[in-house]
Amino acid sequence: MPADLCSLAPSQGNTAMQKLARLVIGLAITASATTALAQEKKPAAAADSAPKTKVYDFSGDTIEGDLIKPEGSTVDARDFVKHSSLIRIRKDFIQEIVKSAEDL
Repeated sequence: MPADLCSLAPSQGNTAMQKLARLVIGLAITASATTALAQEKKPAAAADSAPKTKVYDFSGDTIEGDLIKPEGSTVDARDFVKHSSLIRIRKDFIQEIVKSAEDL
């Protein structure tokens, strides 16, 4: 191994920084893989266990009540009032544009 690590060309992939980067990436991959393997597995459900179905029985309960409806007559919405347009078309607009151009 050469004494000067910077003497090798960076294209060869042997610089100290590249070796350090490879080491860090390898450690990160190894740590994530071992963490995933270390997770506890949940035990499989037993085949003869009862299904998780709940049944509610309301046969003994008597429900009494009245239907609540609105009282009175229905109210219709008011018709919208039709207004005249607020836009006024000016008849002398082109003449005013020509006049303003002459003033320049």
